[in-house]
Amino acid sequence: MNQSRRTAVKSTGAFASLIALGLVTQSQAQAAVENSTFQVKTVADALKAIGGTPAASDQVSVVSPDIAENGAVVPVGASSKLANTTEIYLIVEKNPTPLSCGFFIPAGTAADVQTRLKMGQSTNVIAVVKADGKLFSATKETKVTLGGCGG
Repeated sequence: MNQSRRTAVKSTGAFASLIALGLVTQSQAQAAVENSTFQVKTVADALKAIGGTPAASDQVSVVSPDIAENGAVVPVGASSKLANTTEIYLIVEKNPTPLSCGFFIPAGTAADVQTRLKMGQSTNVIAVVKADGKLFSATKETKVTLGGCGG
């Protein structure tokens, strides 16, 4: 296990222990992004909520299958080769609430995230990265054969 991953695992375990012991409350543990940010209904509103319109960058990449057989559990990832990456957001363009998740990247760690998302139909997945206070993005289309958002 590389050193940055080991540090992240240790930090997560320590933080979970603090929560379990009641030394950190749930409200303190919640993400810094307000819940209302994730309730926006359009990509434009999602981009506005996270800071504006990003510039396309070949230093940002989206990893998702070309074809997802089950839209209920689509593996998606994003990474950034940009220095000083502090945040990564994933937007699923045609979902009812397109801003799906956000990650805060601690200094000194790899800007590489993986998760599973629901996709109701074939759509673009947009990774938005904040680095040095500026926004950058990459987009990838994923075709969905069986919808996951009520489909």
